[in-house]
This record gives sequence, structure tokens and C-alpha cells, in this order.
Amino acid sequence: MLQKTRGIVLRSVKYGETSLICTIFTDIYGVQSYMVQGIRSSSKTKQSRAGLLQPATLLDMVVYYKPQANLQRIREFQPAYIYQSLQEHVVKNSIALFSVELLLRLLPEHAPMPELFDIAFEYFCSLDAVDAHATGNYPVYFLSACCNILGYNINGRYTPVTPHLNLQEGGFTAQLPAERPFVPDEDAMMLDKLLQVQHISEIAAIELNGAARFRLLDWLLTFMHNHTQHMGEIRSLPVLRAVLHA
Repeated sequence: MLQKTRGIVLRSVKYGETSLICTIFTDIYGVQSYMVQGIRSSSKTKQSRAGLLQPATLLDMVVYYKPQANLQRIREFQPAYIYQSLQEHVVKNSIALFSVELLLRLLPEHAPMPELFDIAFEYFCSLDAVDAHATGNYPVYFLSACCNILGYNINGRYTPVTPHLNLQEGGFTAQLPAERPFVPDEDAMMLDKLLQVQHISEIAAIELNGAARFRLLDWLLTFMHNHTQHMGEIRSLPVLRAVLHA
């Protein structure tokens, strides 16, 4: 069956002499693997087309879809949005690769998630368009959004009565958690503010320095490690730390 769909490229792996196997997050079918044959030939046209299959590229596609197939095929693809700065700017590209890795780690295959797709699509467009100096909060926002939509929720709110964040139970509590790590109350308060953000346009209003951003990111990653077996080591995280602290 032929179907039009949008996609976010998550990974491309060389296959044979001239082909690629691409993992793509689609708005209709969720995460799918696609064989793209002959895309790595020596012609300049093919090389240019292969460049559209880099991680974080946003695509409009026409695909062949077979429900029981593990490997699908693409009939046509073209950019759904042409990046102006994301792929060349070191900071933006590092944030994009971190965000793509989160999607790879967290998303199950073949499970449509249109709400998360729309948020991710808009997020990458915004990351490309925004001034580079305003991108610092983007990684922690995106992780928070993924947690929320995938159902890994932190319950309750930070208040004078419930100032402690229990990462094991996933909620704000009146009592200091019995198990480490302990989230400082100041960080718990900032995480609560972050968790209330509904749209990427609101993230700039949360004032965080570099150290605070990475503390919040680390707390959220710890929370996710406690509640899912899929996270593993985020390999792009050291590079992200290096470029944001540069």
C-alpha cells in the first residue's frame, strides 16, 4: 500500500555497496526501518539525495507499507523543511543529535505516536530557527516533553508542603526520600517549573545557567533510568556537555 507520511530520520546505516537502511520516526506508522537502494552511488545527484537521510532531517515521503514487514521501502522522499543552520552550527547540531538519540532509545517500533511526532517536528524547526544563544534549555525541554507524552510522569507539584522530589516514586512529597540520590529543593522547584511548560516557545522564559541546566537534565535522565530499561548510556551526552560549556 502506498501512503504519504512525514518523517524524522533517526539513523542511517550503510548496507551493501550502495544502499542505506534508515530508521525513521513517521507521523502515521511510528518508528519504521526503510531500505533505500542505490542511494550511495558515485553520482552527484545520488550523493545529494543521500544527504537528506542524515539524522534529524525532516522528510515528506511516499512509502510502501506492509503491516507485517520489518523492513519497508520508500518510493519518494524530499525535505519537509530545509535547515538553515542546524546541521552546520556545532551547538545546534549537538542538541539535535542528543534529541534524536533520545527518540531512538525511548520510542518502540511500529507504534504511532502522532502527538510526540508533531512536538518533535516543531522542536527541530524551532531549534534551527532560534538564535544559537537561546538554545541552552532545548535539551531539557525535549527530554521533559518525551517523558510526559510517553507516560513517565512526575506526579504532584513543588509546594512548601511537598518540596522534595522522589525520583524512585516519581513525585513531589512532604518527606525526604529514603533512597539516594536526593534532589536539592532548589532543583526540585526548577524542575516543577520546567514540567509545566506546554510549548517550546515558553522555554526561554525559564532562566537557567549552564550548571543548572545539566543538573536538571541529569535528574530527568536518572528518573528515566529508574522507570525504563530502554535508556542505556546516552552516547551523545558528553559532546553536548562539552559544546554547551564551551
